[in-house]
Amino acid sequence: MRRVWEGLAGNPALPAEAVERLVRLVDPDLSSELAERADLTQQQVEVLAERGAAVAGQLVEAGRLTAQRVDPRRQPFAALALLRAGRAPAGWAELLAERPELWPELASAERLPAGVARRLLATADQDVLVALAEAQPDPGVLAALAAHPSSYVRQAVGWNPATPSDVLADLLNNRPPLPSCETCERHPVPWTHPPDCPDPDCDLPGGAACDGSHQYARHTVVEAALAHPNAPAADARRHLHDPSGLLRARLAERTDLDPDAYAQLATSTEPFVLAELAENPAVGERLIRELAAVPHESVRRAVVCNPAVPLDLLERAWEGVVLKLGTTLPPRIAAADPAETERLAAAADPELRRLLALRRDLPPHVRDRLAADPEARVANAVAPHPGLDERQLAAMHQRHGRLVGPGIAANPDAPTALLRALTTGEHNVATLRALAVHPAADGATLTACLRDRRARERAATHPALPPDRIRALLADPATAHHAAANPSLPAADLLRLMPPTP
Repeated sequence: MRRVWEGLAGNPALPAEAVERLVRLVDPDLSSELAERADLTQQQVEVLAERGAAVAGQLVEAGRLTAQRVDPRRQPFAALALLRAGRAPAGWAELLAERPELWPELASAERLPAGVARRLLATADQDVLVALAEAQPDPGVLAALAAHPSSYVRQAVGWNPATPSDVLADLLNNRPPLPSCETCERHPVPWTHPPDCPDPDCDLPGGAACDGSHQYARHTVVEAALAHPNAPAADARRHLHDPSGLLRARLAERTDLDPDAYAQLATSTEPFVLAELAENPAVGERLIRELAAVPHESVRRAVVCNPAVPLDLLERAWEGVVLKLGTTLPPRIAAADPAETERLAAAADPELRRLLALRRDLPPHVRDRLAADPEARVANAVAPHPGLDERQLAAMHQRHGRLVGPGIAANPDAPTALLRALTTGEHNVATLRALAVHPAADGATLTACLRDRRARERAATHPALPPDRIRALLADPATAHHAAANPSLPAADLLRLMPPTP
């Protein structure tokens, strides 16, 4: 029944007395659902805020908690959430730091004063320091963390968006040298973690190894730093010929290297390195054209997704491979100017026309041309466009049948009668799943959606689903919690599902 109670907690039609009864249940999952409600009393807000930092954060984000109504000594989680959101007096951090049990959440606060951060740096354990390294913006604190003997702390500094370039240079160059690592602390060196490790309690990563130089641990730190845009290009460039393809892939993502560096990376044999390079707009047109000739689907797909790919290359990138872009709109097509848009709409390749049809800012005449396209996949891609009228949508359905059902069902302006027509005759599950969340779907349409498992879960919360169908879904463990959240469920049913009074 807990899942049902979670559904009830999010049901906007739940009576006030039932909301109060759920609030009194000390349950983290229910508290999170209840925190999303707009009808909570101030007392209920304060009670929920002390159920944990995550729930308090939800209430702060929703504007339900303010510093004026919070006592940081009595309500530490509420105070912590306000501090993390930058809506609390700075002095609260000192008060909260007196409670070690709050250090993990306190350390992850981006707005933590540097003085409190240094206090944690001197006394906290590794897990707290990792959280501090991921969030702290103060350069001095980050420099101290980057010299920490733990590779996990150093790696977290590398991922921190605020880490300055000089600190990243130290990480890339192993300054100061890493004194040890998890591997050599547990095993005599040299040691490599076997793929079929016989120790069931071993939690070392699969690639962990140490020959005395702590190479695996240093690799994780360098990988994080190489991915950082503030890392100095000169220091990053020293890893051009690293045997690790993962490090070269991080280099291939960077937009601040020189043409020669990109050319050297292009000699890599690993497709994942070439794919990162092929999607990088900084590599230049000549290299993009070279990479478009690589006979590997992931590389060709990356070329298509490169914002700087020349338009004439888009069609050629399909030669010899099948690209599965789905509903991903390539940035070059998204940025096509009016003349290029016309050119793409007239392309011989239906896949290019389909990708163009994914845009929702098309000129009306281009949109209408694609809606009348003889290829069903093109019409289905443009069908969700809100500018299409009922006549056009009906014509598409008549022309292509079930193949355009998902697109029409996703159109926000599709009328109720047309949505109902999509469920008659032959249809596919993608159509039912889109219909199940359409605001204009009526009871008959939603009832038809119950034939598919995933569509049934979505339709269970739709307010237009008939009450008898909602009750039937309440009896199914797979859909009971969805149905319990349906605002059309009569109050008597809602109360019947409530937990007993404590």
